[in-house]
Formats: sequence, C-alpha cells, structure tokens
Amino acid sequence: MPGRVAQAVAPDVIRRLAARLTAGAVIVTGTNGKTTTSRLISHIAHAAGLSPVHNRAGANLASGIAAALVHHASALGMLRGDLGVFEVDEATLPVITGTLVPRSIVLTNLFRDQLDRYGEIDLVAGRWQRALSLVPAHTAVIFNADDPLVADVGTGYPGPRLAFGIADASCGVGTMEHAADARYCYRCGSRYHYEAVYFGHMGLYHCEGCGWRRPVPDVVATDVRMLGIAGTEFTVASSAGSRRVRIPLPGVYNVHNVLAAAAACLQLGISLDTIAARIETFAPAFGRAESIRLDDREAVVLLAKNPAGFNEVLRTVLKESKDSVVLIAINDLTADGRDISWLWDVDFEMLASGSAPIIVSGLRAEDMALRLRYAGVDDGRVLRLNALDAAVDAARARAGAGERIFMLPTYTAMLELRRILQQRGLVRRFWEQ
Repeated sequence: MPGRVAQAVAPDVIRRLAARLTAGAVIVTGTNGKTTTSRLISHIAHAAGLSPVHNRAGANLASGIAAALVHHASALGMLRGDLGVFEVDEATLPVITGTLVPRSIVLTNLFRDQLDRYGEIDLVAGRWQRALSLVPAHTAVIFNADDPLVADVGTGYPGPRLAFGIADASCGVGTMEHAADARYCYRCGSRYHYEAVYFGHMGLYHCEGCGWRRPVPDVVATDVRMLGIAGTEFTVASSAGSRRVRIPLPGVYNVHNVLAAAAACLQLGISLDTIAARIETFAPAFGRAESIRLDDREAVVLLAKNPAGFNEVLRTVLKESKDSVVLIAINDLTADGRDISWLWDVDFEMLASGSAPIIVSGLRAEDMALRLRYAGVDDGRVLRLNALDAAVDAARARAGAGERIFMLPTYTAMLELRRILQQRGLVRRFWEQ
C-alpha cells in the first residue's frame, strides 16, 4: 500500500529514488529462489560495508519496490542506503528494468508456475530477452547455466555476463522427472541429452542435433553433500578461488540460490572470503525451511508452489524421515495461481510407502486428498481439515513428543499459516524478519 500511494502521488518515484543508489541496483528474478537469493545478497552486502535497500518482505511487483525505496528515504527524498537489492516478479522484469536501470540482473530459473497468469515458460523467456535488449550495455546478466532456457537467454545477451551451476552429478535425481519443463532444444527442436539431472530440467545437458550444450559456469558448486533438513555443504569455486561452505537450507535448489547470490556479489566486487563467511551465518527466509517450535515439537515450513519445487521439498522431507506427520495446505488465490491442475505433475507417489498421517488443508483440500488417493496413499492416513488452524492443531496432536512436523503450503496458505502462528505468539510478522 505505501508503494501504491507513493506511485499515485509521484508516478516516477521509483526512477527518481533509484537514481540515488550510488552503488546501483541488483534485480533478482525467476520462478523459484528469488526471496532467498535476494536476501542472501543483501546479507553479504551488509558485511562488505554496503547499505542495501531491499524489498525483503517479498513484495516483488512495482508497488513493492516503490514501498522499499520510500521506506528507506527521508521526507526530502534522501536515501538511507546505497545498493538496491530487488526481488522482481518474473513477469514484471520487462516493466521495471527501464525504471531501475540495474547494475546487474540475476536469472534464477524458469518453471511452469501460475500458467493462468504467466503462460508457458517460453513466453516468459521471450519477455526476458526483450527486456535485456533494452538495458544499458554495462548491465551484467548473471544466469543459471543448469537451466537450458535460462542459459539460452543468458548466452544471447551481448553485454557482460556470469554463469553459475553445479558440477556434481551425485546430488541429482538421476533421471528426468515428469515435472521437467525443458526437454527439447530451443534452437533446433531436438531432444536434450542429460548426463546428469539435478531436479526438474536442471542438469548437465547437450543437444545432439545442433551441438548446443550447457555453458561452462563461472561460479560452480562441487563436492555437494546433502544433509537433509539440516542443510547442505559444498565448495564454491570461481576465478577468485574456492571456499567450503555450509548452509542451513536443504535441497539442491538452494545450492543454486547460494551460487546465484555468490556470483552477484562477486560481480559487485565483494571478496570470496566475505561471501563465504556470510553464507555460513545466513538464516532462512520466512516459509523457506523455517523452523518453528510448537511446544515440544518442531515444525518445519517448506513453501511448495509448483511441480519442480514440490518434488524437491518431498525429497527433502523423505530424506529426513518417512514417518513424520506432513501437513499440506493448498490454496488457489491469485498469488498462488487459480489453476491447480499442476498438482497432478507432482510426484506424490513418493508418499505412498510411508505410514505417518498426512493432513490436507486449504481452499483446495479436497483436490489434494483426491490426488493423494490416485498416488496410492492409503485413505486411512489422510485427514482433511479445510480450516488451517484446525489442521495445525491436528498435526501437533498426531506428532509424538519431540517429533518433527513438516508443513508444505502454497504461497497464500503459507502467509495464512504464519498469521495463525503469529497470533499464537510463535513467530514474528513475516515483514519483520
């Protein structure tokens, strides 16, 4: 709301305030990982002596960016900050680049997500390409080499660019998932051949038709060790050297988030020592592997909003335990996407072999219960409670003392869940974290 009011009073407020960022602005966009990556960039930048202006609550449309700038400005329009770090909705990138005039743009990944709003991922990639054709020649593009479509956009950019990626096949899923979105070469239409699949369509790929292959990353993760819900350990390597890091963030997708942030910070001139030290002290953003105490039980909240991300979350949960209570909350509000047919692309069959209770909740709890039945999950394990507060109480009651509960909500369900927990005094409001 503050951003909308500011834009109504001064339509060019973003351009005018952003021009006062003496260190420039970093834009982070993509389907998954925007909040974690931008928070990590801001976290590292603080240690390097910079003062980030950051839309850290995740409001990633133009109004949210305006709100962040206004929040950091005095009544006379003087900014209390020198570096902009802005998470930007993937569909908003073409609109905001001309206003912000970014120093660098980070492209995390592209997955099918909210098809009713974005369309297919090739359409989003086309918009990105048009947006990049209009940015100044000095703008650096930092892109995910492991995503074929993002790599195609990134390598087509004529200005300075930096690629990041993983070089450890052992942390992958081995075979292409049903949820994979990029199976065919965007240049010639031949099928990609993958030497390794990390998750979704992320991996080591090449096209046998035209010879196009995954770019060699400038910032790379090697020797990756997955530690379950406790996090991940790996080596970050670049031309600046290599450092071993450990993060409290589970899943291969968070390795990409850390690499994206590290590449962005290297581009800002921050030392690898500072980057590695701050990675070690980073805390998860709200709803992203956030740990919450429910009396003598621990609840871990893992946002899940599209097939590829949901599959990674399920793998993380099952790697930790097959006998933990799981709460799945599905909403279909505008911010989630009104079309929830994507649930049928998630590999919920992974849950079929367990024995622990699964509680389904949210506006589309019935759809989720039906999907679990088709996935082979025994009906006796599934409890449907549309009211999320009742679902939280049921999850707590069914988990034994000292046991862990996994809560897997879509975006608006996650905000509702945190509101319930905040009213009970268990968490702070999400924009205060």
